[in-house]
Amino acid sequence: MGESDRGLNKEEKEFLLRLARDTIKDAKQKNITPISDNVTEKRGVFVTLTIDGELRGCIGHIMPIMPMYESIIECAHSAAYQDPRFSPVSEEEKDKLHIEISILTVPKKLEYKDGEDLLKKLTNKDGIVLKKGYNTATFLPQVWEQLPEKEEFLSHLCMKAGLRSNEWEEGDIDIEIYHVEKFEEEND
Repeated sequence: MGESDRGLNKEEKEFLLRLARDTIKDAKQKNITPISDNVTEKRGVFVTLTIDGELRGCIGHIMPIMPMYESIIECAHSAAYQDPRFSPVSEEEKDKLHIEISILTVPKKLEYKDGEDLLKKLTNKDGIVLKKGYNTATFLPQVWEQLPEKEEFLSHLCMKAGLRSNEWEEGDIDIEIYHVEKFEEEND
């Protein structure tokens, strides 16, 4: 495990979850004091919001463009109020939200020959970034829970990127894989 892939401890995870929750409740998060150097590392992050197990918002940065805690603030706000798939979270919904955070490793290019070879090389622990021309999309590893079959997973990812569902079979798509450290709020 590389320096930037070390895990977060319990206090750091609680700090980041509280930061996400506070950002959703009151968007004006200023003068935050990070609790450790770990949370100031530049890492890709996603913040996923659900209500009663149903997706309510999910926004993130695949690449490590800013310190982790700053990305959490930005992504929590965006997931709650700017995810284009949903209307902004209402006051009544704020207390019903369940927050999950994913901290990403840097995506690495997956070399493969064709669709069959791609299926052999993927695992259900991989987050995947799919790119072809200007079209790009990603699925976090958690999506494997809803789409456990590799063919179905890749077909949905192609459609999310605006491509034909079977385009992955042709082998001319750039694939990058990454892994996540996922943690979420405790259920009350």
